[in-house]
Amino acid sequence: MTQSLIHDILIILSAGLIANLICRWLQSSILIGYLIVGAIIGQGVLGWVLNEQNQLEHFAEVGVFLLLFSIGLEFLLDDLKRLGFNLIIGGAVQMTLVALPVVAVLLWLGISWQSAVLIAAAVTFSSTVLVFKALSEWGQSEQPHGRRAVGILLFQDAALIPLLLLVPLLTGTDQTESFTAYAMLAVTSVLFVVVVVGLRYLLSNWVIPILAGYRNSELVILFTIVSLGGVTLAAYSVGLPPAVGAFAAGLIFNGNRWTKQIDALVLPFRETFAAIFFIGLGLIFDPRLFLNKPFEMSLMLVGVIVIKTFAATIALRLTGLPFRRAFGMGIGLAHVGEFAFVLVLLGLESGVLSDVDYQSVVAIAVGSLILTPPLMKLGLRLVHSEDVEQETERIYESVQNESTRATVIGAGPIGRQLASQLEIKGKDVCLIDLSPINLHPFAQEGFRTVVGDATENRTLELAEVDKSVMTAVCVPDDESAVQIVRTIRKLNRTGTLIVRCRYQINVGKLKRVGADRVVSEEAEASIALLRILITFDHPAD
Repeated sequence: MTQSLIHDILIILSAGLIANLICRWLQSSILIGYLIVGAIIGQGVLGWVLNEQNQLEHFAEVGVFLLLFSIGLEFLLDDLKRLGFNLIIGGAVQMTLVALPVVAVLLWLGISWQSAVLIAAAVTFSSTVLVFKALSEWGQSEQPHGRRAVGILLFQDAALIPLLLLVPLLTGTDQTESFTAYAMLAVTSVLFVVVVVGLRYLLSNWVIPILAGYRNSELVILFTIVSLGGVTLAAYSVGLPPAVGAFAAGLIFNGNRWTKQIDALVLPFRETFAAIFFIGLGLIFDPRLFLNKPFEMSLMLVGVIVIKTFAATIALRLTGLPFRRAFGMGIGLAHVGEFAFVLVLLGLESGVLSDVDYQSVVAIAVGSLILTPPLMKLGLRLVHSEDVEQETERIYESVQNESTRATVIGAGPIGRQLASQLEIKGKDVCLIDLSPINLHPFAQEGFRTVVGDATENRTLELAEVDKSVMTAVCVPDDESAVQIVRTIRKLNRTGTLIVRCRYQINVGKLKRVGADRVVSEEAEASIALLRILITFDHPAD
């Protein structure tokens, strides 16, 4: 058994390596490569990996846990608070608008109401892992449409728990126990949230400062793994899905001095197990179903995509997104997520679903996942086209009114040099710095200056950053630069935003939060910034 498991894992990882290389050569999504190669080596085509004893499911679950843990690490609790209304309203509307038409169609086709309800509940799920990973790769996770989409996905993940308890009700047995379980679930969920908040405070203020004094990376790894395993096991022991525990563990480690280090250490394990997870989804896909019933299966697949696009568009529109953005992001959510497999498998084991219905749902779900990367790319292209139109209109208004305004944040050597060059080129420059001493010489020369913390809205509003055509962030700390860029983008979405950072590793993160150009010190920041400035003044060149 052990030899067979090692053999299967080696084949999966080798296939994943080949798929990764091919996808990079073709410049296409790696995730779709994993799904396709999984279908090829699975029982439907080559039959190299059969997984008859379901041993690989445990490795796939580890991939899910690490991915959700990373999502929790990167997801800001402030964003979660802002998503409160969007999360509840958007998520509830999306799931309802998917479930009702699916139930109606299945009943019309003659399927029992119990099976119809369970299948409809499974189809409502989209993939948190797939969407968040794609949004992060394309730098869209921090955008309004990205945050709202993640809010809907988190609502779906939370809804998995009561839907799992729905299965005993559909079998017609243990109904009293199921209703009692729902009440216990509500109490358990509230207590779990309270414990997570308490652990996050304890970790940030007591545990990590003590452990950080040892300056030992092995200690960081061990403590992280023990904490992840402990919170995940605790969630499972109280009746919550382990995936919820993994996400909660990420939230516990979020926002402290270890967050970046932990994310970097987890990255290689996360990517390896993610490959096993997505290839594992491809393994259970049987292409013969589409070959035997091409018209029926294709029609059902298209129907699911259309229904989910419509439902997600309406839900996102209710959260305040413009129609084109909502429609574009709705296309990206028009697939069936990994938690659907958990629900339909439980339905099969409990007798609610027949084997034929189970295989059909799995085939449609995996087919929709394979189509997700191109669909999401199409949707984000629609979102981008609207951004371009709004940006063009905003820039035109800026040129008409305040075309000469520029802001420099950080009056250090590079910031001072850049401010002087901008002033020579006729720009109305405002400098922001924490030190009034640094700003005093410029104030005497007639520059607009603001003393304060640029991570705060009030400071940026005093500097009128919202009217600035170009803003340059020249602070010495990369973490502060990320916070400043995020704050600026809330006030000014269209102005050119240039950032100087110390370390090359932070360039990608700064671009994801909204920077147009990022120059590291390793790339001779002062010279590169001046070159960008020349390009900004002469775009045609």
